[in-house]
Amino acid sequence: MIFKAGFRQLFTVTVRMTVRKFWILSGILAMQSMTSPLAEGVSAVTPDSPVSVLIGKLRSEVNTEEAMRHMREVYESDRFFTFPAFQKTAEHLAGKLKEIGLSRVELLHAPADGVTQYGFWTMPMAWDAREARLEIVEPAVPAEQRVLADYPRIPASLGMWSGPTPPDGITAEVVEMAGDSPEEIEKLDMKGKLVLTRFNLLGSTTSSKWIFVKKGALGVINAFTENLELKDGRHWVNFWGDSGWAFTKKSTPLICFSVSPRGSDLLHELLERHGKVVVRAKADTRHYAGTYPYVTAVLPGLSPEEEVLELGHTSEQGANDNAAGVAAMVEAVAALNRLIEAGTLPRPRRSIRILAMGELYPTMHYLATYPERSRNTVAAWCVDTPAAPYELAGTEYSFHLNPDIGRSFIDALTVRIASEYFSKLTPPRPFREAPYGTGTDNFLADPVIGVPTVWPFAGTGIPTHHNSEDTPERVDARSLRDITVVTAAFLYAVASAGDAELPWLAETAASRAAQVLQEDGRRMMDRVFAAPDADALGRLLHRGTERNEYLFDRESQAVRSVLRLIPEGRRAAGEASLAPVFERLRRLAKENAGRLRDSVNVRAKQLGIPTPVEPVAVPHPQAAAASRLVVKRKRMGTIPLDDLPVEQWEGYPYGSWALVPVTALYWCDGRRDLAEVIRLTGLEHDTAGFDFVGYFRFLARHGYVDLTER
Repeated sequence: MIFKAGFRQLFTVTVRMTVRKFWILSGILAMQSMTSPLAEGVSAVTPDSPVSVLIGKLRSEVNTEEAMRHMREVYESDRFFTFPAFQKTAEHLAGKLKEIGLSRVELLHAPADGVTQYGFWTMPMAWDAREARLEIVEPAVPAEQRVLADYPRIPASLGMWSGPTPPDGITAEVVEMAGDSPEEIEKLDMKGKLVLTRFNLLGSTTSSKWIFVKKGALGVINAFTENLELKDGRHWVNFWGDSGWAFTKKSTPLICFSVSPRGSDLLHELLERHGKVVVRAKADTRHYAGTYPYVTAVLPGLSPEEEVLELGHTSEQGANDNAAGVAAMVEAVAALNRLIEAGTLPRPRRSIRILAMGELYPTMHYLATYPERSRNTVAAWCVDTPAAPYELAGTEYSFHLNPDIGRSFIDALTVRIASEYFSKLTPPRPFREAPYGTGTDNFLADPVIGVPTVWPFAGTGIPTHHNSEDTPERVDARSLRDITVVTAAFLYAVASAGDAELPWLAETAASRAAQVLQEDGRRMMDRVFAAPDADALGRLLHRGTERNEYLFDRESQAVRSVLRLIPEGRRAAGEASLAPVFERLRRLAKENAGRLRDSVNVRAKQLGIPTPVEPVAVPHPQAAAASRLVVKRKRMGTIPLDDLPVEQWEGYPYGSWALVPVTALYWCDGRRDLAEVIRLTGLEHDTAGFDFVGYFRFLARHGYVDLTER
């Protein structure tokens, strides 16, 4: 995965659901006993959970040792992160999926030519590396300190898509980039030199690759790492396009090495002491037009035209990120297949598809090549970085749910399955419900694609994200077991669900909806009783009322989404049967609104303010201009700007992972005016300071969207 580091900060604003809270939720969800195909051939369904028996069977069936073996096998080839290595991984997985008994195994190949686009993502060029070495020439240092990077002994010491050197290598001076302000960069002489930088080459337009290209550098010695405590670990640089993530046909083949904190400290000290450091660099690499291999297969259901998808990316250098994710997916479908073949579980209604691919790029190719499959996919589960150590802080599972525009019953189902599983461990293991994050292949929740997707993610305690220290020894077999069981339970529950399960799933979604409404109302009450004056109370009354209606609408959609599980001809009747559920939610929303009004007036009396307080709307500064604009999207997926030189970005963010512009893009349906898009985005996220009008005008100028002015 490319951009997960920021999610550790995101946790501080995440709604944290502890095991204790989920036991409360379990009590809310308890309902009448009902017969369910989820448990046919297993045992009678317990009164409080149609998934509990399923989880029990899966805990007994999942083979943790086999999952660990899968992880090591994927890691063994992917850790070299070349396209021939990716081919080896894909071939291995294709054989493994046949071996475990899956059907319709396909080894597919997306173009890796640096030109072809799917959505607005430009496919990378294929890349290979045979050897690479970076060593200090002068001043003299002890032999054990001389070699700073050596591929393939430590593959991550070479940046992915690094350019080659002449066969005999090059000798060059090192210059350190001490700061990444425009002023400091401008005065630094990089021409013909290797630049030592401690700044993240991914997250900043001031220190990204295009700066080094522009300044004439030979290349970069990366000293950035997410964890300086890993003194001998190398950060894996896989972000080496001139205008974005991947290396495309227009990119410059600069050299890129990555050194450890120990090595970077040595270079810094030598520069401080001697003023000049010379290194010898040799890299035998090549860029070429090739293919990006990936594999898919199916565990057949009774109605093969519908599918539930599990996907996770291969083609990364780490064991936890993401060989463990692929291993969990393989063992999840293997365990389900064994139970089905043994007659312990009935064959599900829908097929379960596994998709093991490089992150984002082959996924885009798959969606564009097989659009009918995505149309027939009712839900997806994206496994990424899932097997962190139990004993370290910050390794709780976070289940990133759907964006508000794609709110789905699978959000509540995920929470329920996770609660059912983790609460029964000894001791219970906490987990979190997390908001949508733009970090990986959960972009399938984009309404243009329309596949609701949950992304389970585990922190790594001592962070090894994109680091050579992300090795099999750091993968916790217990975590791998946990995510495999939960993954299999989710896949089978959705794949099996139909008319009989619809009431339970609707009530599960409604119970979570009630909790969301109540919790948001409670937070608003806290703000009301801290309000200092009449203006603040009026604004809170307006904001709270608006948000209450917004959440009622979004959570009602989550309940209504269960109708996707039954044939279209029966959905009208199905929705009618849900009328009591919607009525209960409506009553709750009205009660929230009433409590808000009452609380505002009570607070007003405390402050000596006349009542009743009237709501005060605070229009967005761009509302008037935005109300005349309608944005129409042209293609699926996010807009990475990788075909546009960074100098032309006008300061707007890299549009693949920036949460606010991605969320706004999702709300653009060609009918809502931009003012409404801004309002809806602001109800989902903090949008302060973002220039919506400027951003979408910028996108329109460069042909990424159509912009109609009323």
